[in-house]
Amino acid sequence: MKTKHIQYQTSGTCSVMIDVTADENDIIQQVFFLGGCNGNLQGISQLVRGQKIDDVVRKLDGIRCGTKGTSCPDQLCRALEKLKNTPIEN
Repeated sequence: MKTKHIQYQTSGTCSVMIDVTADENDIIQQVFFLGGCNGNLQGISQLVRGQKIDDVVRKLDGIRCGTKGTSCPDQLCRALEKLKNTPIEN
C-alpha cells in the first residue's frame, strides 16, 4: 500500500503538532497529536482512523474550543487538507 504522511504544526491550540498518514485513496491510517488533552485526542484519532479525508473534514471543520477561533479537530482538518495535496510515498 502506498501512503502519504505529514507532520503539521498547529496554531491556536494546546496541541502543538499533528502527525497524519493516509493511503493513496485518502483513507486515514493513523493520527497522533503532540500535546493537548490526551484522552480526547486519542479518541479523535481512533474515530477518524479508516475514514475518508473529505468525510472527516466535512464533520470537524470549523469546530471551536471555547473562545478560541479553532480547536484540535479544526486543526486536524487543516492538516488533512494539506495531506490531501501531499505526494504519495513508495
